[in-house]
Amino acid sequence: MKATVLRLGHRFERDRRVSTHLALTARAFGADGIVFDARDERVRESVKRISEGWGGGFSVEFVSSWRKAVAGFAGDVIHLTMYGLDLDEALPQIRKSRKDKLVIVGGKKVPSDVYRMATYNVSVGHQPHSEVAALAVFLDRLFEGKSIRREFKGAKMRIIPQERGKKMVRQPPTFSPEPSSRRRSRT
Repeated sequence: MKATVLRLGHRFERDRRVSTHLALTARAFGADGIVFDARDERVRESVKRISEGWGGGFSVEFVSSWRKAVAGFAGDVIHLTMYGLDLDEALPQIRKSRKDKLVIVGGKKVPSDVYRMATYNVSVGHQPHSEVAALAVFLDRLFEGKSIRREFKGAKMRIIPQERGKKMVRQPPTFSPEPSSRRRSRT
């Protein structure tokens, strides 16, 4: 099962940092990519730099019509909203379906169509809080805490956990020479 996040209502100057944090949270907690309803290359470049250093194949895409993206999605559409069903109540049914997941998070007032188009409207608490927090809790629960312990392929940097201090190692790029039978002759 793959999970993709759809960020609705990205506002260029106001939301660039929050949208970048949403993307990084999605990446760290197990999503395969994020889709924005507005093109902001600064967000894509920020996330690309992180992914190049820390590994993984996380994608950042933009759509001109979120409605078409949602309507054309073949899996389950989960809208995170404080007005939805309690996460603990909805999660067993969401997990039971092995379909890919599209997780919608809003930045401003979400159009009412989202509530109708979603397979599930889910609440991570019924109090106002950050969409970044809601996404982190939802993905962590969806993947049963396993996503934060995974290794990212192609990582150039890695944290060495320890009780005190900070330890990060830079890993040399992996080199895989061509098999000798496929090498070109220089003659």
